[in-house]
Formats: sequence, structure tokens, C-alpha cells
Amino acid sequence: MADEDRMRAQTRAALRRVARARQRRRWAVEGAAVLVCLVVLVSYLASRSDPEPGDDQAGDAPAGAARSSVRPGTEGRTGEAGPAMPGLRPRQRPPSPDPTPSTSAPAAPPASPVSPGSAVLSVSQGEMPAEVDLTAVGTRDWVHWGERGGTSTVRKRSGSGEIVDAGGTGTRVGWDGNQEYVRWSDGSSQRSTSGTANGVYTCGAGNGFTLTVAGSGEPRTVQVYGGTWMARGRLEARLSTGGPARTAVLEDPYTSQSAQFTIRFSLPKSARLLVTWTVEKVFTPHCGNVGLQAVAVR
Repeated sequence: MADEDRMRAQTRAALRRVARARQRRRWAVEGAAVLVCLVVLVSYLASRSDPEPGDDQAGDAPAGAARSSVRPGTEGRTGEAGPAMPGLRPRQRPPSPDPTPSTSAPAAPPASPVSPGSAVLSVSQGEMPAEVDLTAVGTRDWVHWGERGGTSTVRKRSGSGEIVDAGGTGTRVGWDGNQEYVRWSDGSSQRSTSGTANGVYTCGAGNGFTLTVAGSGEPRTVQVYGGTWMARGRLEARLSTGGPARTAVLEDPYTSQSAQFTIRFSLPKSARLLVTWTVEKVFTPHCGNVGLQAVAVR
């Protein structure tokens, strides 16, 4: 199993190197396109001999106008990506001198008041911040996976214990190449870290993770930090008391994608929130997967 994990890790590392080269070529093409647009715009403005009133602002192009909305090389492709290209690596996050921590944009409260004891459930999805402080977002409880391999977990010291890892299907593999970093200062088995890219993943359609969060009679917010690699992942949340499920889908047929899933719920103490994060479809025979870094509750 160790050799298999090592081979998978080596394969993914090789795939990431090629994707980095592709991303640099993409940036170069986009830069050239912007330069051409600027040259054409300057020539056009210089050639006008009788500008109309207010034309001094006509040359202002909207931000990102030269950036194509289509991923290079994907024109005409269907949702079937076909076999993975050897050496493809996950997409890199563009450098940011001031990454926005996950605590800078707290979740908005429910639009309408919730009566005590009533069951509430909603799921929303957004981009995972470049850096997540679990101590700040998990004021009640948090769990991090993969710090020392596929079976490793770190929990909040003196946390509420509301988060339960209920297992799942497929083999969990440790992974240290996530594009987003997680840190904490109130861990149990590991007291603190200034930033780790570690997590776990599991390959193959139908495999994934199962979690539960205990109800408390009060509104709770759960943050799930996960991703996909050449796969479609489906997050499903439902209440043990019944009612319809709430779902979110994350897909990237060509490389990796990360997300922050926000689940808001309210349940009595005897009930639980049930969460599954599974591979719904793979776009490569080489371990299309879903990954999990951390879950936090406040």
C-alpha cells in the first residue's frame, strides 16, 4: 500500500508540473492579447480628428475584456475530457500579496428569524480562501485531515466534539499539494501550525467521505473545505429528522478545483446533520478523486 501511495503521489506531482507550464503559456498568450488590444485602441483614438462630446472616456475597456472566458484548448469539447494527459498538474492559484482569510467575510445571518427548535438547512458554495484559520472559523469545533498521512486527523483542543468522521468508501490517501493553506493554534495532537497544504483524497466514482454534526437546538454554521481532481464531486447535506437534501456540485474535467461549502442548519440536540462528499463522475482513469482538508463549526 505504501508503494501504491508513493506511485500515486509521484504521478500527481508529475501531472502538476505540466499543468504549471500550461498555465504559464496561457498567461503569456493573455498578456500578448492585452498588448495587442492596447495598441489597436491607441491607434484608433489617435486617428479620430473630431471626437464627440464625452468621447474622452470611450476608450475605457472593462476590466478583463481581453481575457477569454473559454479555457484555452477547450473550444468544441464536450463534458467528456477523455484520458488524462501525462504530466498534467493541478491549476496554481495566482500569487496574491494579501490573501483574504476566511474570517474576513463572515457568513450572513438567515434572511428571516428562525423559531427555536425548528429544523433549518441550507448549502452554499464559494471559492476556498488562500489561507484558512481553523481556530477563527471553528469557534466550537474543527477537524483537519492528512497532516501525517491518510489516516491522520487533528482536532480542536477542548472542542465541542460535534464533528464526527463517519467514514465513507474508498481508500484515503494523504496528499501535501493542495493550493490552499490551513493553519490553527488550538489543536489537540498538534498544537499549532503556521500553514499546511496537507489533506486526504479518495479515488473513483461512488467513493468519498461521510461526516455528521450534532444538533444543539441553536443555529450552526459548518464550513467544509474540499476539492476535486479531474472529477465531479457532489456534496449532499440532509437532516436526520427527514426532509429534502441540499446539494452542491464541484467539477473540473482537466485539473483541480477547491471550494468552501457553507452549511447552515438548526436541529434539536437529539438530531444530527448528515454530510457526504463523494465522487459523482471521473474524467480520467488515473484516480479522478475528491479531497478533504478540514471541517469547522461555529
